[in-house]
Amino acid sequence: MNKTLETTEVRKLLRRKVRICVLTGAGVSAESGIPTFRGAGGLWRKFRPQELATPEAFARDPRLVWEWYDWRRGLIAAARPNPGHEALVRLERRCPNFLLATQNVDGLHLLAGSKRVVSIHGDIWELHCTACGRSREDRAVPLPELPPTCPDCGGLLRPGVVWFGESLPPGAFAAAAAAARGAEAFLVVGTAGAVEPAASLTRLAREAGAFVVEVNLESSALSSLADVSFRGKAGEILPALVP
Repeated sequence: MNKTLETTEVRKLLRRKVRICVLTGAGVSAESGIPTFRGAGGLWRKFRPQELATPEAFARDPRLVWEWYDWRRGLIAAARPNPGHEALVRLERRCPNFLLATQNVDGLHLLAGSKRVVSIHGDIWELHCTACGRSREDRAVPLPELPPTCPDCGGLLRPGVVWFGESLPPGAFAAAAAAARGAEAFLVVGTAGAVEPAASLTRLAREAGAFVVEVNLESSALSSLADVSFRGKAGEILPALVP
C-alpha cells in the first residue's frame, strides 16, 4: 500500500470514533524547539542528562541538578505547541474514548488544549518537597532560589519528574496500560521506544488487537509492532491524519 492510501485508510479509521490511545515522546516536543533528552544535542555543559536525572545526582549536588532543570524550564517556557499537538487535540474532541499518554514533562499537550492526558514521566512545573512530601505547581522562570526550598517546612524541593531508577507516578502507568489494552487504534508518536515501561504500552496495545500507527522521523524499536509507519515530522503527518 502506498503512503497516500495508508494516509486515507488511517484517516478513515480515526474518524470512526473508535477507542484510541496515543503515546507521545520527545520527538513531538523537539518540533516546538525543546531539545531531546537523548542524542547528539543532549549535552548540557559537560554533562549528559542521564548523569543528572537520577536520585544519586540530586543527593550529591542538588544545586547542579536544579541549574539544569532551571535551564530546561526556561526553554520550555518559551516554547509553544506545534501542529502535531493541535492535531491530537482535534482527535480527542472527536473521540469519546480517548487517552493521551505522554513521556514528555513539558506540559505542551495541556497548553495546546488536550484534556485526557496522563504524564507518565511527571511534570517539570511541579515541585515536590523531599521533607514533608507536599507538591505544588510553580511556573517561575527563572526560579528565585536554587535549589528551591519548601514554603511550608523549609525542606529541599525537587522537580516533579521521574528520574532513572524511580517508579512512575502512582496510577499513571496503570491508566495508560488500561487504555492501551482497550484501544482499537494506538498511535505511537515521536518516540524511539527505548524507555521502559512506556515502550511496553505499544506491545500491550498490539497484543490486545489494536491497529498500531507509528509516526517518527526514523525506524525505532517499536516499528516492528506497527501496522503502518509514517516517516517524518509529527507536525506534518498528524495534521494529514486528523485534518
